[in-house]
Amino acid sequence: MNVFISADIEGTCGITAWAESDPATPRDYVPFQRQMTREVKAACDGAIAAGADLVFVKDAHDSARNINPAELPDSARMMRGWTGDPLSMMSGLDAGDYGAVLFTGYHAWASSGGNPLSHTMNLRNEYVMLNGVRMSEFMMNAYTAGYYGVPVVFLSGDKALCDFAREFIPGITTVAVNEGRGGAVVSMHPDLAVKAIKDGAKKAVKNAKNCFVPMPERFEMTVRFREHQMAYSKSFYPGAALEDEKNVVFSSDDWFEMLRFSHFVISD
Repeated sequence: MNVFISADIEGTCGITAWAESDPATPRDYVPFQRQMTREVKAACDGAIAAGADLVFVKDAHDSARNINPAELPDSARMMRGWTGDPLSMMSGLDAGDYGAVLFTGYHAWASSGGNPLSHTMNLRNEYVMLNGVRMSEFMMNAYTAGYYGVPVVFLSGDKALCDFAREFIPGITTVAVNEGRGGAVVSMHPDLAVKAIKDGAKKAVKNAKNCFVPMPERFEMTVRFREHQMAYSKSFYPGAALEDEKNVVFSSDDWFEMLRFSHFVISD
């Protein structure tokens, strides 16, 4: 079996401040860059222990040049940087034969109190609604896995997102390394997070057959922008409409069309 991992940083164990996710502030960033790498390695190790032949890792934060490839197992392949295609944080999934998708370091959705760094794709929107639910990057990327028929088996990140994930995909294995409290987080020890992620990934890959993503017949998205000028500009995407001064709406029965909309309207 080949396994796909999409890795972010704002759900990495212990992370609390934007500076800790930003390469421009190395004193704050480097410890969490290292922990991100450790958590991705743990997910790789767990997947391999469960029988994965190849692990494809998509570095999916900021510049997409965060993970140290030398720390990963030699059976791992990694995509660094951004291709510019609509799959974004899931780039490469369409080019392989994968039996499972895992997410590490993921975070709660924009306007959620579950993580001080909660957001959806960028900080220009207040929130994104998908079929009446506030959409996280996990939710968006899980639907991408579902579009390609790949089970979503594992998630590590903050407790709020992990709680949502278990309702969304009942068979998924989650590891909540952080719990947000206002502008703070309470986290487990980083070493224990690494162990829990390795054990969880191993269990999850073995349970892949129970983790298919339920795909709706139609998708309706509302993006609530912080600035009305941005909403006006983005409302000119073909098929989109300006619902009010700050809300841009779009719908389709084809998930790839939703990804295309997201690529031009809410992705950086």
